Amino acid sequence: MTRTAVVTGASSGIGAATARQLAEQGWDVVIGARRVDRLQALADEIGARALPLDVTDQASVDAFCAELERCDLLVNNAGGALGAAPIAESDDAEWQAMFDSNVLGTLRMTRALLPKLIASGDGMVINIGSIAAREPYRGGGGYNAAKHAVAALTRVLRIELLGQPVRVTEIDPGLVQTEFATVRFGGDEEKAAKVYEGMTPMRGEDIAEAIVWVASRPSHVNIDTMLMLARDQTSAQVVHRS
Repeated sequence: MTRTAVVTGASSGIGAATARQLAEQGWDVVIGARRVDRLQALADEIGARALPLDVTDQASVDAFCAELERCDLLVNNAGGALGAAPIAESDDAEWQAMFDSNVLGTLRMTRALLPKLIASGDGMVINIGSIAAREPYRGGGGYNAAKHAVAALTRVLRIELLGQPVRVTEIDPGLVQTEFATVRFGGDEEKAAKVYEGMTPMRGEDIAEAIVWVASRPSHVNIDTMLMLARDQTSAQVVHRS
């Protein structure tokens, strides 16, 4: 039977690249995101199924998951950062939005699909974290807190599923040139471009290749965590720029 992969936040960036590569590897891919027009265009291109999904809304998650007959792989990619203000000037709404998408979104999708993942006999959950989950940095308080929470959630899930036929992985990317910085800075393209100025960041395709590799390991092998950085980056805010 063809294996089914679910990818959240799949309308662009890492999510779209992951959906494309999984489809190329023969998976039955179901993609979800809020931007349904972009989602459908990708689905038409790669032969996937597109369903509207807002991971911050339990009703949306329930409706999405109800459409699935099975799930062998869940890639929790939806999320992102908002703002870069110091904690003293932090915005409650930004922090709330980051926790809703990154943490509670991951929780909602995982909780909803766990029965199907277990029933598959060889399920897998891959959570897309961040270097922010490992290393706090100036101006990243809200995002650091959210991604540290995702890391804790992932580890607890791995512990709680021990003995069940489900593997759990956290992949933590550093700088990846997607729409991430544009969203973080409220659509300011000039400010977002400076994040990657003078260096060669990773691409969404680079992270997708790692996801597909993890998902292709033999069922007795669990890749617990993976940190991915560009050659020009050694830590969260240490970057070589030419």
